[in-house]
Amino acid sequence: MLDVVVVGAGPNGLTAAVELARRGFSVALFEARDTVGGGARTEELTLPGFRHDPCSAAHPLGINSPAFRALPLERYGLEWLHSELAMAHPFPDGSAAVLSRSVAETAASFGPRDAGAYRRLVEPFLPKWDVLARDFMSLPLTALPRDPVTLARFGLAGLPPSTWLTRRFRDEKAKTLFAGLVAHVMAPLGGLATGAVGLVFALAGHARGWPVARGGSQAISDALAAYLKDLGGALHTDYEVKRLDDLPPARAYVFDTSPTALARIAGLGRFYERYRYGAGVYKIDYALDGPVPWTAEDARRATTVQVGADSAEIGAALRAASREGRPPEKPFMITVQPGVVDPTRAPAGKHVFWAYAHVPNGWTGDLTDTMERQLERFAPGFRDRVLARAVAGPAELAARNANYVGGDIGTGAASGLQLLLRPRLSLHPYSTPHPAVFICSSATPPGPGVHGMSGHNAAKAVWRKLRHQP
Repeated sequence: MLDVVVVGAGPNGLTAAVELARRGFSVALFEARDTVGGGARTEELTLPGFRHDPCSAAHPLGINSPAFRALPLERYGLEWLHSELAMAHPFPDGSAAVLSRSVAETAASFGPRDAGAYRRLVEPFLPKWDVLARDFMSLPLTALPRDPVTLARFGLAGLPPSTWLTRRFRDEKAKTLFAGLVAHVMAPLGGLATGAVGLVFALAGHARGWPVARGGSQAISDALAAYLKDLGGALHTDYEVKRLDDLPPARAYVFDTSPTALARIAGLGRFYERYRYGAGVYKIDYALDGPVPWTAEDARRATTVQVGADSAEIGAALRAASREGRPPEKPFMITVQPGVVDPTRAPAGKHVFWAYAHVPNGWTGDLTDTMERQLERFAPGFRDRVLARAVAGPAELAARNANYVGGDIGTGAASGLQLLLRPRLSLHPYSTPHPAVFICSSATPPGPGVHGMSGHNAAKAVWRKLRHQP
């Protein structure tokens, strides 16, 4: 009998398997698709030689992850690449706000009226970022806080809605960049703890940047898989699990799946019936004949570029997708241009480009023209550089990854109490009513992102359970 079986080879499933194998448990991992990766894959989606990331592409949480930082992933081929600027947010007039490793450079991009306010917001936390990140991403009850005072101060600043936090800014550039940071988790700007979301992304960018992985996000998954094999773990692909009986006998089963899929497979009935899925995503991968022709020079120096004219426009786009059940007229977009630092992603002189916007969960329309008109506001002539495009709406994203229910790439709405307490109100979110079954996906704390911490935390819960068994 195996000690642990893990279902789903996304970053969290891989991390859970690695953590348990490192502790000496026998581990086997089963993945429905023919390759590992989940939300961290790289494929030729458009033309030969153009290597795209179907989901995640830039990784501020990955490089800052306490779980990843404790693993020898560089030994297995993972290399982080950094652009001059961590992130840029251009404006229609050709100017831009930036997120730089330098707090001073970032603050200066907001203008003199907000520079001081921004520095006062982030500088108290930055020297203690590593401890804060571990405390913030390890909760709840997987580890006692190492610095409870700083964590409490962070909570006081971050628990209110982001719209409260940004009242300290007088001009639009700081408000807009911060609104864009919050929108990375597809949460309405006025929601509980959305201030913390923006702060986490800002601090992560200042601490270690906003990198891409050389060769694409698949490098993260491949490094985890290679390390797992070296630890003696077994990895089985092309193996779809429909019920627990499809799996070999084990002392524990860990699922990197959506809560509803887990309930179906493990026979948990309506245990997760109140779990909410959030807005979907409409994503386009482009093969380009050259770099994106951003009007703002700073946008040409960053791998990640946020697209939205101002905070009101971003807020309206999020409300439309999350609450009003309609696509935004002027979508907020997160875009990534890996070719700024990684020439291996496309033939010489060419580029890959990645962009997504928020749409209602399960939406079936076509947002391509709307997104490209929005891009043309900030990069005139963009369409002239398009060689090919691969379009994926909510249905296509869900078909590629069953965890993305209705196109929700966060595997659950990151709004209201569910931003903090997922997948249920519980002190033991990784456990289920079945004593041998656990969940480790992005539906569990600390939530969405390629950081492996949900898998890391779940592995701790499994280890604590197994060590008390004969």
